Amino acid sequence: MSSWRLIRALALSCHPIPSVAVTAMSAGLAALAGLPVGRGALVTAAVFTGQLSIGWSNDYLDAERDRAVLRPDKPLATGAVRPRIVGIATAVALVSTFTLSTLLGWPGGAVALITVLTAWAYNLGLKATILSWLPYAIAFGLSPAIATLSASPPRWPAAWVLTVGVLLGVAAHLGNVLPDLGDDVATGIHGLAHKIGARATALTATAMLLTASAVILFGPAGHLGSWRWTGFGAAVLITCAATRLAFRDPSSRRFFFAIILIAALNLVSFGFSGIRI
Repeated sequence: MSSWRLIRALALSCHPIPSVAVTAMSAGLAALAGLPVGRGALVTAAVFTGQLSIGWSNDYLDAERDRAVLRPDKPLATGAVRPRIVGIATAVALVSTFTLSTLLGWPGGAVALITVLTAWAYNLGLKATILSWLPYAIAFGLSPAIATLSASPPRWPAAWVLTVGVLLGVAAHLGNVLPDLGDDVATGIHGLAHKIGARATALTATAMLLTASAVILFGPAGHLGSWRWTGFGAAVLITCAATRLAFRDPSSRRFFFAIILIAALNLVSFGFSGIRI
């Protein structure tokens, strides 16, 4: 296998869109927390390597299931990359995460590790239970705390910030699994979304997104301002449009991409409105 094909296969195996989105979100949160550039870069690097370990371990552990349902988007399932190589990449990423988190120190580095370990718990079995939403709620809920607890002095983010993280995390979980409900059930996965069905999953994720947008609008103290109203309006419009698409075609990943877009819009509106977490 050529180096380019190997790199491409590993890139596709790490769940690139969620990995890049979460990493970018962490960089934005570090900026909103007022971290120095170097400190913010360390937070971002720790989150990025953690995301790589999560994505690669997910595909490594799910390889047999993905092969059973003929997933063409999974390099391990198609034979484009060997399991041993993905296993080694996973180990390197995980060791890098522990190293970078140690450099972050207490308590920010500890929280960074907790978010990664909860995601690994999802990969190792929680995804197949009614508690499949819980690792997402914990990991996304604590994401802002990685930045604020890495500051000097460390501090917890406001309660409304943590609440938004939890809501977006659960919505992200539901939106992510929605297109794969049929394949998952066929291979023995019965998480929350599989229990309640496609339409209820889309409606629940929508409720989470709208609630998160409302918390962002009204949670911070002070004057609401035009940027916060603009972000809220855009989030509502995107949520409604994506929900309609999810109802028409649950197998589409547009709903999940809409969640990523909404999170990005929220960060941008934060930045322009002068809000700090």
